[in-house]
Amino acid sequence: MMEEDDRLPACTTATDICEIRDQIDNIDDTILELINRRLNLAKRIGELKKDIGNQVVDSTRESEILRRLTSLNKGPLNPNVLQHIFIDIIAAARSIQASQRVAYLGPEATFTHLAATSHFGYSVTYVAQPSIREIFSEVEKGACNYGVVPVENSVEGSVRHTLDLFFESDLSICAERYQSVSYDLLAQEINLSAVQTVFAHSQALNQCRNWLNQYLPETQLSECSSSAFAVNRAKKYKGVAAIAGGGAAALFGLEAAASKIEDFSRPPTRFLVIGKEKVRPSGRDKTSLMFALAHIPGALANALDPITDAGINLVKIESRPTRHESWSHFFFVDLEGHQEDDNIRKAIEQIQPHALYLKNLGSYPLVGVGV
Repeated sequence: MMEEDDRLPACTTATDICEIRDQIDNIDDTILELINRRLNLAKRIGELKKDIGNQVVDSTRESEILRRLTSLNKGPLNPNVLQHIFIDIIAAARSIQASQRVAYLGPEATFTHLAATSHFGYSVTYVAQPSIREIFSEVEKGACNYGVVPVENSVEGSVRHTLDLFFESDLSICAERYQSVSYDLLAQEINLSAVQTVFAHSQALNQCRNWLNQYLPETQLSECSSSAFAVNRAKKYKGVAAIAGGGAAALFGLEAAASKIEDFSRPPTRFLVIGKEKVRPSGRDKTSLMFALAHIPGALANALDPITDAGINLVKIESRPTRHESWSHFFFVDLEGHQEDDNIRKAIEQIQPHALYLKNLGSYPLVGVGV
């Protein structure tokens, strides 16, 4: 029991709360008015873009907006929450300008789906595809404006197929997204004691086994074909919970009864946004190249020398075997900078004589891991 002097002063009265709530209501009214004003301005921009033939999505402009607002934010608003809020506002602005369709590796509730919604918000039409090849195909033929594909550290199977498909496709990388690989327990209410059955894909069950044994030892575990199936069961029945990717609760109208229940943390998965858009420089960009070299000593070193000589930061390099009968491997490199930058442009020109094949996969805003 607290001593008399340790008691907190009863300074907050019902009147104080009402006054503060009135202030909050006024702020909410202002926010709503300003958002609609912003959308009307976006609509006018969309009309001007249509007149001059510009694309609706401007990845560079959107990246600049998020960076500027993040730098201006003094708190207590969490920077990640700030980005989610404005991603949805930007998505709403896009939808006013023109409807957008985004293909992703389905079904619903996959990490690719969550990465897509994190990047594009909720005001676009999402189209699930059964394979990465189908995503490329839908975007190439114009059925979808963009596609979202996993490329690194995916928990949904091999993603090197993504890199292989760039050899066959004329699509470009328009943006990148890093998505945390974590699991939440989703249910209709936040009450672990009410959970009788947990539905989850076998992979999710295996990765959350220790947590389930500790917190839900008597609960029935039911393996199912996908996270989407698990989520649908949780939406339909009380007492049923689903294991799905972190952040899926809001997407499906469920509560996160527990978050980050995986036994071991994993590095974020990198996803690429592919499309026909040519992204202009933002000031902080990345350029991706793929090339094939002769199978002779020093070939790779000779190809990379122009990058080193130009003082360009080599962010990543990866090799893949090729099916081309005359070539042994493709090399994929990510360079810091935009293809319109003089040093990047000259480096690509100097790599060309050393390569049997060279393709620029695109330049796009550089995104930090975890952003």
